[in-house]
Amino acid sequence: MGADIKQLRNRIKSVDSTLHLTNAMGLVASSKIRRATAAMLRGREYAEAVSDIIRCLAASPDCQSSPYMKECEHGGKVRLIVIAGDRGLAGGYNANIFRTVRDYYSDVDIIPIGKRSCERYGDERISAEAFTHADSMELASKLCRDFVNGEYDRLGILWTKYVSMMTQLPIVTWLLPIERANEQSAQGVIFEPDDVTVLNAAVPEYIAGTITAKVRESFACEVAARRMAMDSAGKNAQKMINDLTLQYNRARQSAITQEITEIVAGSGQ
Repeated sequence: MGADIKQLRNRIKSVDSTLHLTNAMGLVASSKIRRATAAMLRGREYAEAVSDIIRCLAASPDCQSSPYMKECEHGGKVRLIVIAGDRGLAGGYNANIFRTVRDYYSDVDIIPIGKRSCERYGDERISAEAFTHADSMELASKLCRDFVNGEYDRLGILWTKYVSMMTQLPIVTWLLPIERANEQSAQGVIFEPDDVTVLNAAVPEYIAGTITAKVRESFACEVAARRMAMDSAGKNAQKMINDLTLQYNRARQSAITQEITEIVAGSGQ
């Protein structure tokens, strides 16, 4: 009986230590949520503004001669930017990303962003949290140059869409080649020196802006997922402590009762 009481006491201490850890990680995630959400909203706004310009240019017949609007060959080589988290303990955030790659995009050339993604698909550790627009521009310039040179035929980005604190969805957005827009170019808009030149100059900025926006939104999803995971883990740990404490009290009461019974029985002899 004494061994059972000691084992229960040790388990309670262990779970209590885990509870303190999950609470601390939850507080860190909470402190990052507001900043990550604000960065996500700014990134969305900028990416949408650049996308509007690209859609306007893509509707111009003159832009069909741009190398960024060439037809994608069936079965051509695909590059996929995969954005995952920098750390674990974020529920199913990283697992959902890797499952999507495994199920649908196993035969593609992967460019990882985020430490977990780099550990899985590459050697260089690139942090999603510290990823800047300058990093996006450097990556976008290389991707555009390789696309024009014919080193791959299609470019996509696998990111996580922020729906709510409870829901985040992995999504693939295709960036290159640029699809021709259905609407006509906006009347009264004149691009100098010509539409094709402006499009070719704007595409790297469009790719960089999109990468930046998706990285920031994915990081906001990681923080939200970790906050919810730590809240759930904290509740489960507290429930386990309560159950173990109840078992401990019962075992202790049983031991005390047995000792009293033995004392009473001994005194009656």
